[in-house]
Amino acid sequence: MREHGGNLDLAQQRFGGRAEDWIDLSTGINRLPYPVSEVSARAWSALPSRAEIEALHQAAGHAYRTGAPIVALGGAQAAIQLLPQLVPPGRARIFAPTYNEYAGVLSAAGWEVQEVGELGALPGADLAIVVNPNNPDGRRSAPQDLLALLPRVGRLVIDESFADAVPQLSLAPQANQAGLLVLRSFGKFYGLAGLRLGFAIGHAADIGRLAAMSGPWPVSGAAIEIGCRALRDEAWAEAASARLARDCARLDEMASSQGWRLIGGTPLFRLYQTRDALAAQEKLARGQIWPRVFAQQPTWLRLGLPGGEAEWTRLAEGLAR
Repeated sequence: MREHGGNLDLAQQRFGGRAEDWIDLSTGINRLPYPVSEVSARAWSALPSRAEIEALHQAAGHAYRTGAPIVALGGAQAAIQLLPQLVPPGRARIFAPTYNEYAGVLSAAGWEVQEVGELGALPGADLAIVVNPNNPDGRRSAPQDLLALLPRVGRLVIDESFADAVPQLSLAPQANQAGLLVLRSFGKFYGLAGLRLGFAIGHAADIGRLAAMSGPWPVSGAAIEIGCRALRDEAWAEAASARLARDCARLDEMASSQGWRLIGGTPLFRLYQTRDALAAQEKLARGQIWPRVFAQQPTWLRLGLPGGEAEWTRLAEGLAR
Protein backbone atom coordinates (compact mmCIF):
# COMPACT_ATOMS: atom_id res chain seq x y z
CA MET A 1 0.00 0.00 0.00
CA ARG A 2 1.18 3.48 -0.85
CA GLU A 3 1.73 6.05 1.90
CA HIS A 4 -1.55 7.42 3.25
CA GLY A 5 -3.06 8.92 6.35
CA GLY A 6 -5.30 6.75 8.48
CA ASN A 7 -2.43 4.34 9.24
CA LEU A 8 -3.46 3.97 12.85
CA ASP A 9 -2.21 0.39 12.95
CA LEU A 10 1.34 1.77 12.70
CA ALA A 11 0.67 4.11 15.62
CA GLN A 12 -0.56 1.19 17.73
CA GLN A 13 2.44 -0.95 16.83
CA ARG A 14 4.85 1.77 17.89
CA PHE A 15 3.07 3.34 20.85
CA GLY A 16 0.46 0.83 21.99
CA GLY A 17 -3.17 1.32 22.91
CA ARG A 18 -6.41 0.27 21.28
CA ALA A 19 -7.73 1.97 18.15
CA GLU A 20 -10.54 3.58 20.17
CA ASP A 21 -7.97 5.16 22.53
CA TRP A 22 -6.44 7.21 19.72
CA ILE A 23 -7.41 10.53 18.17
CA ASP A 24 -6.56 9.99 14.52
CA LEU A 25 -5.68 13.37 12.98
CA SER A 26 -3.68 11.84 10.14
CA THR A 27 -6.62 12.07 7.71
CA GLY A 28 -8.82 14.89 6.47
CA ILE A 29 -12.00 13.20 7.72
CA ASN A 30 -14.46 15.32 9.69
CA ARG A 31 -14.34 14.06 13.29
CA LEU A 32 -17.83 15.38 14.02
CA PRO A 33 -19.68 13.27 11.45
CA TYR A 34 -23.17 13.57 10.10
CA PRO A 35 -25.59 11.94 12.58
CA VAL A 36 -26.57 8.66 10.98
CA SER A 37 -29.51 7.83 13.29
CA GLU A 38 -31.63 4.84 12.27
CA VAL A 39 -31.10 2.95 9.02
CA SER A 40 -34.04 0.95 7.68
CA ALA A 41 -34.03 -2.84 7.68
CA ARG A 42 -34.54 -2.77 3.91
CA ALA A 43 -31.23 -0.92 3.43
CA TRP A 44 -29.44 -3.94 4.91
CA SER A 45 -31.56 -6.78 3.53
CA ALA A 46 -32.52 -5.81 -0.03
CA LEU A 47 -30.54 -5.16 -3.16
CA PRO A 48 -30.68 -1.45 -4.05
CA SER A 49 -33.21 -0.66 -6.76
CA ARG A 50 -32.51 1.54 -9.75
CA ALA A 51 -35.01 4.07 -8.35
CA GLU A 52 -33.09 4.23 -5.06
CA ILE A 53 -29.76 4.69 -6.81
CA GLU A 54 -31.27 7.41 -8.98
CA ALA A 55 -32.58 9.15 -5.85
CA LEU A 56 -29.01 9.20 -4.54
CA HIS A 57 -27.81 10.71 -7.83
CA GLN A 58 -30.45 13.42 -7.54
CA ALA A 59 -29.44 14.17 -3.94
CA ALA A 60 -25.81 14.47 -5.03
CA GLY A 61 -26.80 16.79 -7.87
CA HIS A 62 -28.64 18.94 -5.35
CA ALA A 63 -25.68 19.10 -2.96
CA TYR A 64 -23.11 19.72 -5.70
CA ARG A 65 -25.33 22.18 -7.60
CA THR A 66 -25.16 20.37 -10.89
CA GLY A 67 -27.49 18.94 -13.48
CA ALA A 68 -24.72 16.92 -15.12
CA PRO A 69 -24.91 13.11 -15.19
CA ILE A 70 -23.69 11.43 -12.00
CA VAL A 71 -22.70 7.92 -10.99
CA ALA A 72 -22.32 6.82 -7.36
CA LEU A 73 -19.28 4.69 -6.59
CA GLY A 74 -17.54 3.11 -3.60
CA GLY A 75 -15.70 6.30 -2.69
CA ALA A 76 -13.65 8.59 -4.92
CA GLN A 77 -10.99 5.88 -4.82
CA ALA A 78 -13.27 3.57 -6.81
CA ALA A 79 -13.43 6.17 -9.58
CA ILE A 80 -9.63 6.46 -9.56
CA GLN A 81 -9.34 2.69 -10.00
CA LEU A 82 -11.61 2.86 -13.07
CA LEU A 83 -9.92 5.85 -14.73
CA PRO A 84 -7.29 3.83 -16.67
CA GLN A 85 -10.09 1.86 -18.34
CA LEU A 86 -12.09 4.90 -19.41
CA VAL A 87 -9.93 5.46 -22.50
CA PRO A 88 -6.98 3.60 -24.07
CA PRO A 89 -3.60 4.19 -22.35
CA GLY A 90 -1.72 7.29 -23.39
CA ARG A 91 0.04 10.24 -21.77
CA ALA A 92 -1.15 11.29 -18.34
CA ARG A 93 0.03 14.46 -16.63
CA ILE A 94 -0.66 15.08 -12.96
CA PHE A 95 -0.44 18.44 -11.19
CA ALA A 96 1.90 17.43 -8.38
CA PRO A 97 2.74 16.90 -5.60
CA THR A 98 -0.66 15.40 -4.89
CA TYR A 99 -2.59 12.28 -3.88
CA ASN A 100 -0.28 9.44 -4.81
CA GLU A 101 -2.88 6.91 -5.99
CA TYR A 102 -3.27 8.58 -9.39
CA ALA A 103 0.30 8.00 -10.55
CA GLY A 104 0.39 4.49 -9.13
CA VAL A 105 -2.91 3.34 -10.63
CA LEU A 106 -2.23 4.82 -14.07
CA SER A 107 1.34 3.54 -14.26
CA ALA A 108 0.22 0.03 -13.35
CA ALA A 109 -2.29 0.16 -16.22
CA GLY A 110 0.34 1.04 -18.82
CA TRP A 111 -0.05 4.80 -18.96
CA GLU A 112 2.93 7.09 -19.47
CA VAL A 113 2.74 9.26 -16.35
CA GLN A 114 4.42 12.62 -15.85
CA GLU A 115 4.09 14.71 -12.70
CA VAL A 116 4.30 18.45 -13.36
CA GLY A 117 4.55 21.44 -11.04
CA GLU A 118 2.34 23.97 -12.84
CA LEU A 119 -0.99 24.01 -14.64
CA GLY A 120 0.69 25.33 -17.77
CA ALA A 121 2.50 22.02 -18.22
CA LEU A 122 -0.71 19.97 -18.48
CA PRO A 123 -1.72 20.78 -22.10
CA GLY A 124 -0.95 18.03 -24.58
CA ALA A 125 -1.86 15.23 -22.19
CA ASP A 126 -4.44 12.61 -23.09
CA LEU A 127 -5.44 12.68 -19.43
CA ALA A 128 -4.74 15.63 -17.10
CA ILE A 129 -5.42 15.38 -13.36
CA VAL A 130 -5.79 18.19 -10.83
CA VAL A 131 -6.80 17.76 -7.18
CA ASN A 132 -8.58 20.95 -6.10
CA PRO A 133 -8.16 21.85 -3.30
CA ASN A 134 -5.05 19.75 -3.28
CA ASN A 135 -4.12 16.89 -1.00
CA PRO A 136 -1.85 17.18 0.98
CA ASP A 137 -1.04 20.91 0.85
CA GLY A 138 -4.42 22.55 0.15
CA ARG A 139 -3.20 24.30 -3.01
CA ARG A 140 -6.13 25.90 -4.85
CA SER A 141 -6.61 26.34 -8.59
CA ALA A 142 -9.06 28.91 -9.93
CA PRO A 143 -12.02 27.32 -11.77
CA GLN A 144 -11.52 29.56 -14.81
CA ASP A 145 -7.89 28.44 -15.11
CA LEU A 146 -8.97 24.81 -15.05
CA LEU A 147 -11.71 25.33 -17.62
CA ALA A 148 -9.15 27.00 -19.90
CA LEU A 149 -7.32 23.66 -20.05
CA LEU A 150 -10.28 21.76 -21.54
CA PRO A 151 -9.58 22.39 -25.24
CA ARG A 152 -5.91 21.54 -24.72
CA VAL A 153 -6.15 18.10 -23.10
CA GLY A 154 -7.91 14.90 -24.02
CA ARG A 155 -9.70 14.60 -20.68
CA LEU A 156 -9.48 16.74 -17.58
CA VAL A 157 -10.12 15.05 -14.23
CA ILE A 158 -10.72 17.34 -11.25
CA ASP A 159 -10.67 15.62 -7.87
CA GLU A 160 -12.80 17.72 -5.51
CA SER A 161 -12.67 15.38 -2.51
CA PHE A 162 -12.01 18.33 -0.17
CA ALA A 163 -14.24 20.91 -1.89
CA ASP A 164 -17.47 20.60 0.11
CA ALA A 165 -16.65 23.49 2.45
CA VAL A 166 -15.29 25.65 -0.42
CA PRO A 167 -18.03 25.24 -3.08
CA GLN A 168 -16.81 28.29 -5.01
CA LEU A 169 -13.94 26.14 -6.28
CA SER A 170 -16.16 23.43 -7.72
CA LEU A 171 -16.51 22.68 -11.42
CA ALA A 172 -19.41 20.30 -10.78
CA PRO A 173 -21.93 22.84 -12.20
CA GLN A 174 -19.98 22.81 -15.50
CA ALA A 175 -19.26 19.07 -15.54
CA ASN A 176 -21.57 18.20 -18.46
CA GLN A 177 -18.93 19.50 -20.88
CA ALA A 178 -17.23 16.84 -22.99
CA GLY A 179 -13.79 15.97 -21.65
CA LEU A 180 -14.42 17.12 -18.06
CA LEU A 181 -14.81 14.66 -15.20
CA VAL A 182 -15.29 15.77 -11.57
CA LEU A 183 -14.79 13.38 -8.65
CA ARG A 184 -16.37 13.95 -5.24
CA SER A 185 -15.88 12.16 -1.93
CA PHE A 186 -18.81 11.87 0.47
CA GLY A 187 -16.94 10.43 3.45
CA LYS A 188 -14.53 13.26 4.22
CA PHE A 189 -16.81 16.26 4.78
CA TYR A 190 -19.64 14.17 6.19
CA GLY A 191 -17.20 12.25 8.39
CA LEU A 192 -18.44 8.83 7.25
CA ALA A 193 -15.45 7.44 5.37
CA GLY A 194 -16.35 3.89 6.34
CA LEU A 195 -19.55 4.17 4.29
CA ARG A 196 -17.39 4.13 1.11
CA LEU A 197 -19.38 6.54 -1.02
CA GLY A 198 -18.27 8.93 -3.73
CA PHE A 199 -19.41 10.28 -7.08
CA ALA A 200 -18.18 10.91 -10.60
CA ILE A 201 -19.84 13.81 -12.43
CA GLY A 202 -19.36 14.46 -16.11
CA HIS A 203 -20.46 14.11 -19.71
CA ALA A 204 -23.08 11.43 -20.34
CA ALA A 205 -20.72 9.26 -22.41
CA ASP A 206 -18.05 9.07 -19.70
CA ILE A 207 -20.54 8.58 -16.88
CA GLY A 208 -22.21 5.82 -18.87
CA ARG A 209 -18.90 3.99 -19.26
CA LEU A 210 -18.08 4.34 -15.57
CA ALA A 211 -21.55 3.12 -14.62
CA ALA A 212 -21.19 0.09 -16.87
CA MET A 213 -17.78 -0.75 -15.41
CA SER A 214 -18.98 -0.36 -11.82
CA GLY A 215 -21.79 -2.91 -12.20
CA PRO A 216 -25.46 -2.94 -11.21
CA TRP A 217 -24.98 -2.34 -7.45
CA PRO A 218 -21.99 -0.01 -7.07
CA VAL A 219 -22.92 1.18 -3.55
CA SER A 220 -24.75 -0.37 -0.61
CA GLY A 221 -28.32 0.21 0.50
CA ALA A 222 -27.04 1.85 3.68
CA ALA A 223 -24.85 4.21 1.66
CA ILE A 224 -27.85 5.17 -0.47
CA GLU A 225 -30.15 5.83 2.48
CA ILE A 226 -27.62 7.77 4.56
CA GLY A 227 -26.23 9.58 1.52
CA CYS A 228 -29.67 10.79 0.39
CA ARG A 229 -30.43 12.07 3.87
CA ALA A 230 -27.12 13.85 4.38
CA LEU A 231 -26.73 15.36 0.92
CA ARG A 232 -30.10 17.10 1.22
CA ASP A 233 -29.43 18.44 4.72
CA GLU A 234 -28.33 21.97 3.80
CA ALA A 235 -28.60 23.24 7.37
CA TRP A 236 -26.13 20.63 8.63
CA ALA A 237 -23.68 21.35 5.79
CA GLU A 238 -23.78 25.11 6.42
CA ALA A 239 -23.25 24.67 10.15
CA ALA A 240 -20.41 22.18 9.59
CA SER A 241 -18.66 24.54 7.16
CA ALA A 242 -18.89 27.43 9.62
CA ARG A 243 -17.57 25.31 12.49
CA LEU A 244 -14.68 24.01 10.40
CA ALA A 245 -13.66 27.57 9.50
CA ARG A 246 -13.58 28.51 13.19
CA ASP A 247 -11.69 25.35 14.11
CA CYS A 248 -9.05 25.99 11.45
CA ALA A 249 -8.23 29.32 13.08
CA ARG A 250 -8.15 27.66 16.50
CA LEU A 251 -5.78 24.93 15.35
CA ASP A 252 -3.52 27.39 13.52
CA GLU A 253 -3.17 29.40 16.73
CA MET A 254 -2.23 26.30 18.71
CA ALA A 255 0.32 25.27 16.09
CA SER A 256 1.82 28.76 16.02
CA SER A 257 2.50 28.49 19.75
CA GLN A 258 4.77 25.54 18.91
CA GLY A 259 6.71 27.57 16.34
CA TRP A 260 5.06 25.69 13.48
CA ARG A 261 4.35 27.70 10.34
CA LEU A 262 1.18 27.20 8.33
CA ILE A 263 2.09 26.34 4.73
CA GLY A 264 -1.24 25.06 3.44
CA GLY A 265 -4.49 23.33 4.20
CA THR A 266 -8.21 23.06 3.63
CA PRO A 267 -11.17 23.38 6.01
CA LEU A 268 -10.58 19.69 6.90
CA PHE A 269 -6.82 19.64 7.52
CA ARG A 270 -3.84 21.94 8.09
CA LEU A 271 -0.24 21.52 6.91
CA TYR A 272 2.58 22.96 9.01
CA GLN A 273 6.31 23.47 8.57
CA THR A 274 8.13 22.17 11.65
CA ARG A 275 11.76 21.75 12.59
CA ASP A 276 11.39 17.95 12.76
CA ALA A 277 8.06 16.38 11.83
CA LEU A 278 8.96 12.93 13.17
CA ALA A 279 9.82 14.41 16.56
CA ALA A 280 6.54 16.34 16.57
CA GLN A 281 4.63 13.21 15.61
CA GLU A 282 6.24 11.23 18.43
CA LYS A 283 5.50 13.99 20.94
CA LEU A 284 1.80 13.85 20.09
CA ALA A 285 1.77 10.07 19.84
CA ARG A 286 2.81 9.84 23.49
CA GLY A 287 -0.65 11.22 24.21
CA GLN A 288 -2.21 8.87 21.62
CA ILE A 289 -2.79 11.58 19.03
CA TRP A 290 -1.69 10.61 15.53
CA PRO A 291 -0.73 13.30 12.96
CA ARG A 292 0.57 12.64 9.47
CA VAL A 293 4.18 12.94 8.33
CA PHE A 294 5.68 12.62 4.85
CA ALA A 295 8.75 10.59 3.98
CA GLN A 296 9.79 12.99 1.21
CA GLN A 297 9.18 16.13 3.28
CA PRO A 298 10.75 15.60 6.73
CA THR A 299 9.56 18.99 8.07
CA TRP A 300 5.92 18.67 7.00
CA LEU A 301 3.32 17.80 9.65
CA ARG A 302 -0.36 17.55 8.74
CA LEU A 303 -3.16 17.67 11.28
CA GLY A 304 -6.84 17.04 10.81
CA LEU A 305 -9.21 19.03 13.00
CA PRO A 306 -10.13 17.58 16.41
CA GLY A 307 -13.78 16.79 17.09
CA GLY A 308 -15.41 17.67 20.41
CA GLU A 309 -13.92 19.68 23.27
CA ALA A 310 -12.42 16.56 24.88
CA GLU A 311 -10.26 16.07 21.78
CA TRP A 312 -9.19 19.72 21.73
CA THR A 313 -8.19 19.42 25.39
CA ARG A 314 -6.13 16.31 24.72
CA LEU A 315 -4.40 18.02 21.80
CA ALA A 316 -3.55 21.06 23.96
CA GLU A 317 -2.13 18.74 26.61
CA GLY A 318 -0.13 16.85 24.01
CA LEU A 319 1.36 20.04 22.62
CA ALA A 320 2.24 21.20 26.13
CA ARG A 321 4.41 18.13 26.80
